[in-house]
Amino acid sequence: MTAPTTLQDWLAHCARLHPKTMDLSLERTVEVARRLGIGFQVPVITVAGTNGKGSTCAMLESIARHAGYRTGLYQKPELVHFEERCRLGGEPVAAESLVPHFAAVEAARGEIALTQFEFSTLAIARLLSLAPLDVVILEVGLGGRFDSVNAFDPDCVVITSIALDHMEYLGTDRESIGLEKAHVMRPGKPAIVSDPLPPASVVAHAAAIGADLWLVGRDFNHRGDRQQWAWSGRGRRYHALSYPALRGANQLLNASGAIAALEALRERLPITAQAVRNGLAMVELPGRFQIVPGQPALVLDVAHNPQAVAALAVNLDAMGFYPRTHAVFGAMRDKDIPALLAKMVPLVDAWHCCDLPTPRAATAAALAQHVRAAVAGGGGAPVDVHTHASPIDALRHVTAGADPADRIVVFGSFFTVGGVLKEGLPRLSSPHLG
Repeated sequence: MTAPTTLQDWLAHCARLHPKTMDLSLERTVEVARRLGIGFQVPVITVAGTNGKGSTCAMLESIARHAGYRTGLYQKPELVHFEERCRLGGEPVAAESLVPHFAAVEAARGEIALTQFEFSTLAIARLLSLAPLDVVILEVGLGGRFDSVNAFDPDCVVITSIALDHMEYLGTDRESIGLEKAHVMRPGKPAIVSDPLPPASVVAHAAAIGADLWLVGRDFNHRGDRQQWAWSGRGRRYHALSYPALRGANQLLNASGAIAALEALRERLPITAQAVRNGLAMVELPGRFQIVPGQPALVLDVAHNPQAVAALAVNLDAMGFYPRTHAVFGAMRDKDIPALLAKMVPLVDAWHCCDLPTPRAATAAALAQHVRAAVAGGGGAPVDVHTHASPIDALRHVTAGADPADRIVVFGSFFTVGGVLKEGLPRLSSPHLG
């Protein structure tokens, strides 16, 4: 076999290595990491949870950068380009800089057949371990116990909100799912739980292994008014904080967890109040209740499980009045699609269901059937339901017919939001203007 020479060649090679796209186990990753000699000499923060992981990672990165630290971040999935998964100093790495690390993993794995996720996690971990950094932030992909990120020992973990998702792998209730995620904890190390109602299994596992458990409402908390908010923790307070630049009612919980993690690591990573203020005020993360200026207004949200979509619905409701709301919707067929639609149907006047470029996706036609059933089941008046070959086709169709005062919401999957971002951030200008 000719050795791959580009990142895309390596990703294609990885996809052919293992018969499964997902094979939950740590042994392969741990062994190849050992052969590679991957080790981190700086503090590692691992972030697990169902919703809020990406936002928490972005806040950790932004605060640390504004405190003057050199940051490395592994996040997933990407919206458009694979290299978005690895960030140094707040910027995605160049695709070509990942190539030698994929080659190193290939040389070290020998007879071990890695999944694409395991292979790419090892390549990115190697890059981060060799870079001149002060802190590394690792986002768990799925669960925690068997996720490849769990092959690397963290100095602190954050567990964000826990909800029902990936139940075919993690369990059918929050207790089972919480326990899977709790396995990222380590004995004697800080474990920050920013879910205000954590499953008992999370608390019990922390006690069983002797983790230093920080619970929101007990070990740290926040309060605020319309202008500013404050955080308090174990012996330290931050006052007069600006609200995070990431929109949404749930972002204060994510911000509180991020601050708690940095406080737990204060001896190794001291931060100032001004770094917290600036980091939260300037944090950026595409696709999380992202409002794009234009006419019509455009909202991008990767919400893809019932809890996240419920939060999206609350945030949309708080935006104010729009004559009509148009939804561009694409989702995986293994999701609870009726539950995804339940909170959104009352808010949406026209649906544009789209195909997505992955075998896991529900077809636009199947989604349209779900939408019609949800509307009929809710007793609402019939609405327009359309199907499209891609998210960008759907967005173009909506924009061509929408009123400038309307609102367009793109949601349901990273693929849906990524599909409208492939050609850059859309700046909508309705043809009805002028």
